[in-house]
Amino acid sequence: MLCGSKRSCFPGKLPKSLSCPRSQVRVVYEKRLIEQYINEHATEPGTGEALTTDDLLPLQSSRVVRPRPPTLTSIPALLATFQNEWDNLALETYNLKEQLVRTREELATALYQHDAAVRVIARLTKERDEARDSLSKVTVTDGAANGEEMVVDSVETLPEPLAGTNVIFSSLSKGRKRRPVPEGWVTADEVSSFDTTASSALPVSQATSIDLEGGYAALGGLKGEAAVYSIEADKLERQLPVNEAVTNTLWTGEKLFFATSQGNVKVYEAGNEVAAASEHAGPVTGLSIHPGAEILGSVGTDKSIVFYDVATMKRASRAFADRLTTTALTTCAFHPDGHIFAAGTLSGDVKLYMTKNLEQAAVFRLGAPVQAVAFSENGFWLAATAKGQTTVTIFDLRRTEGDAAPAKVLETGGSVQSLAWDYTGQYLATGGASGVTIQQYAKSSKKWSEPFRNSTPVVGLRWGESARKLVAVNGEGVVSVFGVKE
Repeated sequence: MLCGSKRSCFPGKLPKSLSCPRSQVRVVYEKRLIEQYINEHATEPGTGEALTTDDLLPLQSSRVVRPRPPTLTSIPALLATFQNEWDNLALETYNLKEQLVRTREELATALYQHDAAVRVIARLTKERDEARDSLSKVTVTDGAANGEEMVVDSVETLPEPLAGTNVIFSSLSKGRKRRPVPEGWVTADEVSSFDTTASSALPVSQATSIDLEGGYAALGGLKGEAAVYSIEADKLERQLPVNEAVTNTLWTGEKLFFATSQGNVKVYEAGNEVAAASEHAGPVTGLSIHPGAEILGSVGTDKSIVFYDVATMKRASRAFADRLTTTALTTCAFHPDGHIFAAGTLSGDVKLYMTKNLEQAAVFRLGAPVQAVAFSENGFWLAATAKGQTTVTIFDLRRTEGDAAPAKVLETGGSVQSLAWDYTGQYLATGGASGVTIQQYAKSSKKWSEPFRNSTPVVGLRWGESARKLVAVNGEGVVSVFGVKE
């Protein structure tokens, strides 16, 4: 480039740089530096005269061609170069082929090992399924095998808790007939005026179940979390790390029981795990406590019923479904007298067993997977509901056969996941995705009515003290308390 107006004195292309002619003087500058200088001072560095970027001209030079190496100036030299290039290319090709063969061998070995592992897993899975199927068909009855009967795995001499079931039955059944409604029990008018008196979100995601003891509620969830909630104070009292997905919760006395998807039944006291039992080969789906508080019953997807001695958490008795039943057990409940144990199945049957020897006494049919069962405190009724059904069927235990067994079918308007009778047998609470209802039976008129309905979705519910409160929990761990507002 040129400085000033004398641009015609530089014909042709010049080297790529910058020059500034002033008074026959040619100066070459680096473009970036001279432009920066002009922007700051607006003068030519050497003379101090005024200068702008328009006065600069680019200098361009012709492309320099590098000379050919001396080794490539003759035909013999070119041939030698080509020979070297060919040798290098042949060596590289050989190395690539060798690596390819080695990689194929490693891949073949890995595929063989994977195939062998898959075959071993398939064989073990088949053996496991055959063993479970054989176990479900084996029966031990008076020393003889009989695949058509219920298999009972228990000791010849019944443990003390099971041996005393007849005594408990006699005392409870006699006292029930003369038992009046306790003083201060909730009335029908008060039930009809129920409203939400408290609501609290607890840190239990994907809650599955709830149970009450005194003024406290315990709930568990599928994330392995559990919590204890104070009903009166409406606050979280304690968190319990179960570390396994909780499928059912039971609280009796000072002991808190959690059924898990790993086949365990865990026992907590004062916030600490004190015992655990692993008798099921699959998830435990239901828990129930005997009225005598000495026997704990559980059912699972492995089609087994297990009774535990509550004091030691050792197995007292175990039974498997008969050969014709290949479906899992979903829920369970003890009769209020303790002499009958009910188990719901995935095939839609509610089976009743004698507690003392686990012999099947009766079967009620719902036609769909049983979701929940609950015995009435009057000792005559069994409420049951199935998955997807919007009704609750009341079975009369005095009619154990035929179409006469279903005494009443209650329409709830939505699917039901949890059932709970009050102590007097007057009120049946139902809870599910569509909300909460209370069904009342009036003994004087022998008719059913629905004094309360709420649209709050729940997965579990239980009656509080004197049935003046109904405590429920939804899938997000939000506990709602329904009752009469003060």
